[in-house]
Amino acid sequence: MADDLPPRDRKELYERISRGGKDEVIHDEMVRLGFWPRVQPAPHDPPDDTRRRAELVARLTTLRTNAGKLRNLAELEATLKKQRMADSRKKREETKQRRLGERAASREETKQKKTRDLTYLGERVSAGLGPGRRESQPTRLAGQRLPVLHTAAELAAAIGVSLGELRFLSFAREVSTTTHYRRFTIPKRAGGDRVISAPMKRLKRVQRWILDHVLEPLALAEPAHGFRTGRSIVSNAVPHVGAAAVVNVDLRDFFPTVTYRRVKGLFGKLGYSEEVATVLALLCSEPEIVEAQLDGITYYVARGERRLPQGAPTSPAITNALCRRLDRRISGWAARHDFAYTRYADDLTLSTRAAGAKIGSCLAFLRKVVAAEGFHVHPDKVRVVRRGRRQEVTGVVVNERPAVPRVELRKFRALLHHIEKDGPAGKTWGAGGGDVLASALGFASFVAMVDPAKGAALRARVLALRAKYP
Repeated sequence: MADDLPPRDRKELYERISRGGKDEVIHDEMVRLGFWPRVQPAPHDPPDDTRRRAELVARLTTLRTNAGKLRNLAELEATLKKQRMADSRKKREETKQRRLGERAASREETKQKKTRDLTYLGERVSAGLGPGRRESQPTRLAGQRLPVLHTAAELAAAIGVSLGELRFLSFAREVSTTTHYRRFTIPKRAGGDRVISAPMKRLKRVQRWILDHVLEPLALAEPAHGFRTGRSIVSNAVPHVGAAAVVNVDLRDFFPTVTYRRVKGLFGKLGYSEEVATVLALLCSEPEIVEAQLDGITYYVARGERRLPQGAPTSPAITNALCRRLDRRISGWAARHDFAYTRYADDLTLSTRAAGAKIGSCLAFLRKVVAAEGFHVHPDKVRVVRRGRRQEVTGVVVNERPAVPRVELRKFRALLHHIEKDGPAGKTWGAGGGDVLASALGFASFVAMVDPAKGAALRARVLALRAKYP
C-alpha cells in the first residue's frame, strides 16, 4: 500500500526507494497524485514512444559530445597546426642535411676525379674526353718512335706537369682574365702587318715538349725544307739552280687555315686516343682574341674557331706533318713531268730545265691539289720567272748558283759604310726598324749561310761595329 503522504525530505524518499524499489515509489506517487487509478495495473510506454525516446537520448548524447568538441576546436586546430609546422621543419632540415651531405660527397668525388681525369675542357671540345676514349694504338705509335700515352694523366706525367696545370693550359675559355700568349704585330715584306702570338713561358715549355717528343720524330716528305734540322732556305733553293723556269706559289693564311679539328685529326691519325689528341690539339691552337676593358679589368674574348698560332714552336712542325700528303702528290706529278719541287713552309717552288715545259698545266695542277688538301693559293703571289731574269727561291738567287741579290748586297755595304763613318744613330735596316746593328748582324748571317766567304767578311764588320757602339 502506497503512502498517502509525500516524502518529507530526500532522506525519506531514498528510504522508500531502498525498501520497495524505484518503480514502486513512482507508482505510489502517481496514484497519490491521481494520475493512475489505485486498482488497475500501472501503464507502460508504447513501443514507438520508447524507440523515439532512445533516439532522442542518443542524439542528445551526440550533440553534447560535438558541443564539447566545438568548444575545443580552435585550440585543437592551433595544436594541429603547430604539429604540422614542426613536422615540416623537421622534414626540411632532414632534407637539407641530406642534400648538403650529397653535395659535399659530390664535391669531394669531383675533386678526387680532377686529380685523376680531365672530363671537361670547355664547350664544343670536351666530347673526346672520358672513359671509352682513352685507347691509343701502341704498335702504331712505337713504329713512329712516339711516346705511348693513353690518357691526359699519362700525358701530364710525361711532360712533367700536374694534371691541374695541364687543364689550365689547355682549357678553351670563351672569356677569361688570363691569356697564355703575348700578341704583337710585325710588318710583312709585301706590306701590311702579321700578328704574332708568342706563348708564355709555361705554355711554351709544354709546346716544346710536344715538338721534341711528338712532332720532331715524324718522318716528313723529302721536299719539305722549312723548320727541319739540317735544312734551310739554301737547301730549299739548291734544287732549282740553273732552271729554265721557276714557279713560286705562296699559300694564303697558311697557319690560320689549319684549324683545331685538323690538328686533332693529325694527332689521332698518329695513333693517339681521342682524349690525348684533344688535349694536344688544344695546347697547340688558339682562337682569335679580342681584348676588352670593363671596370678596370682586361678580358680576353675568344672569337671564331681555334687555329694554329703564328709564333708557337709547334705550329711549323704541325703544318709540315699535315703537308706530307700534299708534298707526296706534288712530288709525284713533278717526277712524271720533269720538274723539281721543294716547299719551305707556305712557299711552294717548282722548276724545270726544259724550255718548252707546260707551265700552265703546272699551275692548274697546283691550284687543284692545294685546294684538295685544304689550303688556298694566294692569287697575288704566283710568280713564273724564266731564264734571263733574276730567279729567286725563298730570297736566294738561283740563276747560276745560290747567291744573295746584288742589289741587297750593295745596299747593305752602303749601310755599313755610313755606320762606320757616322755611327748607327738614325739608321735602319729591314722593315722592322729597331736595333740596326742587330738587324745588320742577322742579314750578315743570312749572307754567310748562302755565300760563306762574303758572309764571313760582312759579319766581321758588323761585330766590329757592335764592339764600337755597344
